Amino acid sequence: MSIFEKVHDIKHPSLTKENWGEEQPLVRVNFLGKELDISQPSSTFWVYLLGVIVTLVGVQFLVMQDGQMSRFWWGISMLLWGIGAIIAGTSYQAFGYELKAKYREQCSWTTWWEVIYLIFQQVSMNAMTVAIAYSSIPPESIWFDIFIWYAAIMTVGYTIITFWGAFTATKSVITFEFMMMASLPSFIAFIGINTVAFIRTGATYDLLCMISWALIYASYYFFDKYWKLGIGEVLWKEKKIWFSENDVLHVILVVWSLVMIALPFYTMDYINL
Repeated sequence: MSIFEKVHDIKHPSLTKENWGEEQPLVRVNFLGKELDISQPSSTFWVYLLGVIVTLVGVQFLVMQDGQMSRFWWGISMLLWGIGAIIAGTSYQAFGYELKAKYREQCSWTTWWEVIYLIFQQVSMNAMTVAIAYSSIPPESIWFDIFIWYAAIMTVGYTIITFWGAFTATKSVITFEFMMMASLPSFIAFIGINTVAFIRTGATYDLLCMISWALIYASYYFFDKYWKLGIGEVLWKEKKIWFSENDVLHVILVVWSLVMIALPFYTMDYINL
């Protein structure tokens, strides 16, 4: 067995080929003469929409860079986030049945698409850490160096751990929750830095960042509450209405992505303020 197949040793605890279409929407379409089973079409729309908007925001940052390193790193961060969302939607939503169940005896819990998404998402947060360093911390400060080195170490460390987890089928380190925990220190630092800066200067950049962090927090908070209350499951089983906890996450993040369109116009390196 190929080492790349090892990740499929982790089997899904409840989904099977037989019950996949009962547990979630599954639509068969004909594409260029080939039958494809599309899972969660409405959820696919939301996650792909998010991916496209955030990717375009990344391009916007890079086009407007004008020598600003903060805009460059914001651009890299948004590109990684946006492309990562599209990668995630391909496996978690659109082609989940095709990749995890259709051609396998037992349904896989994850795929390499999801592993790569986790890396893209976490590295996106590290690129964001560098962007915040350039926009909000004096370059002569020791904290500037700490942020840059922290981002570099986290990028290498998390990537190595995640690949190790995939190659050894170690589930605990290739979960969404583990990725979130790896990103949490940066997120907390962002909130603190932009809040203090806004109190001191009232800068629009810091206000937009604060709104951004609030929306990101809200997306994960309501994702968690919606999931724990089982609302999506009840809607599907009783009403055949599909709106999952991932949809809650992605709809709020679509609002976040629209806010991010304004950010490049107010992003400047600290040394140019």
